[in-house]
Amino acid sequence: MKILIIEDEEGLRESIAEYFTEAGNICETAASYSMALTKVELYRYDCILLDITLPGGGDGISILKKLKENNYTDGVLIISAKNSLDDRLQGLDLGADDYLVKPFHLSELKARVSAIIRRKMYNGSNLLLFNELSIDLQAKTVKVHDTSVKFTRKEFDLLIYFIANKGKVVSKNAIAEHLWGDGIDIADNFDFIYSHIKNIRKKLVEAGGNDYIEAAYGMGYKFTGK
Repeated sequence: MKILIIEDEEGLRESIAEYFTEAGNICETAASYSMALTKVELYRYDCILLDITLPGGGDGISILKKLKENNYTDGVLIISAKNSLDDRLQGLDLGADDYLVKPFHLSELKARVSAIIRRKMYNGSNLLLFNELSIDLQAKTVKVHDTSVKFTRKEFDLLIYFIANKGKVVSKNAIAEHLWGDGIDIADNFDFIYSHIKNIRKKLVEAGGNDYIEAAYGMGYKFTGK
């Protein structure tokens, strides 16, 4: 999962980022309204954890309005100390997927985020089925027919990303940013993307599956199949 944490409280922001990163997710953070606005305008996320009260000229509600205006489909979980019914209803009416009141346990936060992503991308199921592929999103395992196939974490994330965007051409920039987030700024080139794709193709075919990844020359790659 690729997650954006918009939270001005440094200790909580870092705790959430560490918790999700240790679980194998890509985490980016924003401590102010201006920083958050820049990120949501430039990048897409599987889920945005959004505090309502922010420094820097705006608030979380304004971020929600911006997402709605641009028809962005990022999942949004509001995390706020505000517990009034009006705040909850306004956030949900503007497109938030859930609302969690501070303080909360990180395990509950993770469960809420996972539920949002399952609902938005995989019809609420932990099991993603695509032709001969059977993917357990929670256990992070892949089977081709009945054969288990071992993928690295990045290969697994890339396979899921392709399936979630099947039929669409995704650019190398989009792939790199999804897999590495802010860390992609230090990369000299995108050769590592080709290596990951080559490995995915090889592992699927050797296990008796199809090669669904097509190169769209000059643009990126497309995951095909029905």
